[in-house]
Amino acid sequence: MHEWLTTWTAVGLEGVVYKKLSSPYRPAARGWLKYKIRETSEAIVGAITGSMAVPRTLLLGRYDIEGRFQYVGRTTTLAQTAGAAVAGLLAQGRRGHPWTGWPFSAGWGSQEKLNVTLIEPELVVEVGVDVARDASDRWRHPARWHRARPDLSPADVPHLESPPH
Repeated sequence: MHEWLTTWTAVGLEGVVYKKLSSPYRPAARGWLKYKIRETSEAIVGAITGSMAVPRTLLLGRYDIEGRFQYVGRTTTLAQTAGAAVAGLLAQGRRGHPWTGWPFSAGWGSQEKLNVTLIEPELVVEVGVDVARDASDRWRHPARWHRARPDLSPADVPHLESPPH
């Protein structure tokens, strides 16, 4: 099934919803399962929530085709071991950080703003993401932490495919 699904991601298929053949459809009842297509990807850490000593989540970015550092998504909450491991690789953002003054929403549709610490956009990380993207090429769902990639530079990270609107 995975091979069939991945060929359809280019046209926007994000996964499939399925149920047992013996299970009838029941309106407003859970029971169906969802299979999402996921991939690993690299991004650059541009900000964090939590403290510099133990980051809670990473706010991730990529450069667009015009060289601007753009927000692409946020990780799920990091395990303490992951937070501690990445903490030693982060440098606090210097004056003139590309995201200075940007408000970050606490969640989709939320008016609450995140309290973030800007990070110098130098650390590349590998994350697991599903293929769902919004019109600005941002990940619609939180990314799952895999590992830091200090062997890569920000120039090695793919550019955004479309400039933000």
